[in-house]
Amino acid sequence: MGPVVDLHHAVVLAGRYPVLAGLDLQVQSGEILLLEGENGSGKTSLLRLLAGLLPLSDGSGSVLGFDLSKDRASLHRCVGLIGHGAGLYDQLSVAENVTFQVRAAHGDSARVASALERVGLSAKADLPAWKLSAGQRRRCSLAITIARAPELWLMDEPEAGLDEAGRRILISLLDELASLSIPVLLSSHDLATLRPHVHRSVKLAGGITISTQPGGRPWLKAEGATDVS
Repeated sequence: MGPVVDLHHAVVLAGRYPVLAGLDLQVQSGEILLLEGENGSGKTSLLRLLAGLLPLSDGSGSVLGFDLSKDRASLHRCVGLIGHGAGLYDQLSVAENVTFQVRAAHGDSARVASALERVGLSAKADLPAWKLSAGQRRRCSLAITIARAPELWLMDEPEAGLDEAGRRILISLLDELASLSIPVLLSSHDLATLRPHVHRSVKLAGGITISTQPGGRPWLKAEGATDVS
């Protein structure tokens, strides 16, 4: 099996400015990868490219076998992106928001209740979304992605707004995804908390990868898998 993410000299433009400037990256099935870098280094643009939300301007790339230059739309059902905004409808309840987004992604709405319980929002299920705190909105985003059960998880600073209990939920979720061999790419500035729970970290600057190092989670090589380097 090839990499779930395979980018070669990937270029993404914002107007004429390259937010990704020839980036190379390969991510293996089951790998938990941490993206590091200063603001403006290209982390968010990379995650949006992998979610099919930004076009590839030059270079080549594939995600889950889909060619980014030809078939971005197919990624919307099988990739889950937790971005800076929760994307909730304020007048809908918490449960209605999760159900709506799961159905829009052609997922199984039977997973909604267990997803809300997983993030500690069962008691808030009937509450209008506008009454949620910033941390609760972030938990709701996690619940949406859990219920959707994507093949690839993308998280853009998922710890933002979470209290200590919310961060424990996030870490537990990463551990669970690792045990299920579900690949995850996440960006964060909270390196001390998250680095022990990833297989590898990659540092970006100027829209390219400038270094890579092992994380604190040991890589358990599955039968037939290739080495991660």
